[in-house]
Amino acid sequence: MNATAVPALRRCALALLLCLLCAAPVAQASDTPAATAAPVQQLRIYEIFEDTKPHFHARFRDHALRIMRRYDFRIVAMWETKTAQRTEFAYLLEWPDETTMKDRWSKFMADEEWSEIKRQTRVHGRMVGEIQDRTLRVVPYSPQQRLLD
Repeated sequence: MNATAVPALRRCALALLLCLLCAAPVAQASDTPAATAAPVQQLRIYEIFEDTKPHFHARFRDHALRIMRRYDFRIVAMWETKTAQRTEFAYLLEWPDETTMKDRWSKFMADEEWSEIKRQTRVHGRMVGEIQDRTLRVVPYSPQQRLLD
């Protein structure tokens, strides 16, 4: 595969994931065992509110990303989307496996600094509504098995 084909494939994969955000909800995973050795992607979609959106983005950009790096979160891309009904912030992560994903989320949610930041930023009002969390498993015939090298 030549050097220009790899970025094109990545753009196609990310475009497909963006389409998933706008289409009908993705079906939940099948009865695959929770712990697999294959890499997984995780799609997180947060309902955010126009009146607190700048505060949400500042908290995510200035604090959550920094703390997530401590726990080896590998964020592929982030998007904002708006419909007549709601505004959403979505981001895609890649994990080596589900066991790692669950372990790192547990550590992140228990992080004392993150808890304190959430407590302090409550003064701005409600920043996040519904949260959707989808674990995506690449099918064997996918042209790309990993999004990050």
